[in-house]
Amino acid sequence: MSQTTAAPSTVHEILDSLGIAADNPGAFAAGAWLDTRGPAITSLDPATGEPLARVRSATAEDYERCAAAAQEAFEAWREWTAPARGEVVRQLGDELRRHKDALGRLVSLEMGKILSEGLGEVQEMIDMCDLAVGMSRQLYGLAMHSERPRHRMYEQWHPLGPVGIITAFNFPVAVWAWNAAVAAVAGDSMVWKPSEKTPLCALAVTRIAQRVLEANGAPAVFGLAIGNREHVGKPMAADPRMRLVSATGSVSMGKAVGKVVADRLGRSLLELGGNNGILVMDDADLDLALRAVLFAAVGTAGQRCTTTRRLLLQKGIAARMKEQLVAAYRSVRIGDPLDERTLMGPLVDARAVDDMMAALERAKAEGGKVLYGGGRLERPGFFVEPTLVEATHHMPITCDETFAPILYLFEFETLDEAIALHNAVPQGLSSAIFTRDLRSAERFLAAAGSDCGIANVNIGTSGAEIGGAFGGEKETGGGREAGSDSWKAYMRRQTCTINYGEELPLAQGVSFDV
Repeated sequence: MSQTTAAPSTVHEILDSLGIAADNPGAFAAGAWLDTRGPAITSLDPATGEPLARVRSATAEDYERCAAAAQEAFEAWREWTAPARGEVVRQLGDELRRHKDALGRLVSLEMGKILSEGLGEVQEMIDMCDLAVGMSRQLYGLAMHSERPRHRMYEQWHPLGPVGIITAFNFPVAVWAWNAAVAAVAGDSMVWKPSEKTPLCALAVTRIAQRVLEANGAPAVFGLAIGNREHVGKPMAADPRMRLVSATGSVSMGKAVGKVVADRLGRSLLELGGNNGILVMDDADLDLALRAVLFAAVGTAGQRCTTTRRLLLQKGIAARMKEQLVAAYRSVRIGDPLDERTLMGPLVDARAVDDMMAALERAKAEGGKVLYGGGRLERPGFFVEPTLVEATHHMPITCDETFAPILYLFEFETLDEAIALHNAVPQGLSSAIFTRDLRSAERFLAAAGSDCGIANVNIGTSGAEIGGAFGGEKETGGGREAGSDSWKAYMRRQTCTINYGEELPLAQGVSFDV
């Protein structure tokens, strides 16, 4: 196993260890960095508001070069055996292990999540590589009995083609790995459009992947095009060469991408907004629930798609739980995400802070009562207080996803009332219930219970493992990533029938004798 590198400690050391310069090209294709000349993107440190480095973004012409190179790489890569492709991905996982500390620190530095979460995100990439390596030996089809004598039927799976990967700022590297590791073992090439808010993370990952491909003499299947919606996003969605577009982000973005891809009869895999709820029953272990809610609501400063945004409390424990939450929120250490003592870092940029303040004003206008927090912190960077809002059942703002640490608190009488309230939002990603009652737990997990793609009992809404399919329903988009058979999204199915007899019987007993 490769040895890990020493953890860099300063901003300069972090960037230098990952090959990030003051000025960087924003596209990688056919094994080379392109001389991009699109609008400059300045990456900011959200903890200080200071610039980290600059990226020259891709133009529409640069995207075209990336897409053409991805098509060419696919035609060579699909001829590699799946286990051979898996070996390349295994080595990618090892290279990520070597750079885990530096890359995890870069995630924290550029995105603002605390260090343990930044390191955890890189570990998720490593785990995805391990999962995908196993898949490379199990891209199985099924054999079926034919109704026709001396015929054999089976299905098999082939590489699909180039894949477009659009990722959001909040998981700037892990979501790429969810797609890229599986797509690579499936035999696909790809073009990655990362968030313009976290371009340095994408540069670093692509450099790591580039070295692995070169060491194996492999086609340049990991392409990169850092650019805006006009120059990269729209062309990618409309490009028939991109057989699958996997897009993670807002509901509005997903609707736009999904329509364009559907219009050309392409495939889309959409991971969109979440408005996740936790139900706490009177019989719950309140200490367990409190700890789970705190991480799920405050972790990543409320900028996870699986962040808990709605907390539904049964009336018998509501007052006690609210008091405990206020005390817990007061104890949250806010500050430098690279400081290991910090529990909550900054929001990603000034606009995120403004959006949070606007949402709180709207919540108060709709009848919400702020129990704790709600303010900006007067210091450099984009820091806010985690916020608790006592809400009524009919506040429209609670049906929206605000990407910030705002937790709306509701009270309910019965489990059926709570499930109805929980499901009465457009999104359907993650959900949880805290209870000691087996019947309540099973009721929540039943078909008439939570309508989300993820439903948990006695754990929070965030922190999904890569062994389970990740994704949601309704406006969350219906996509699924990771999990046991996620490789099927990146391959095409083919049904084969072989006649090894001397007759030509037709199916369904059809007779057609000349």
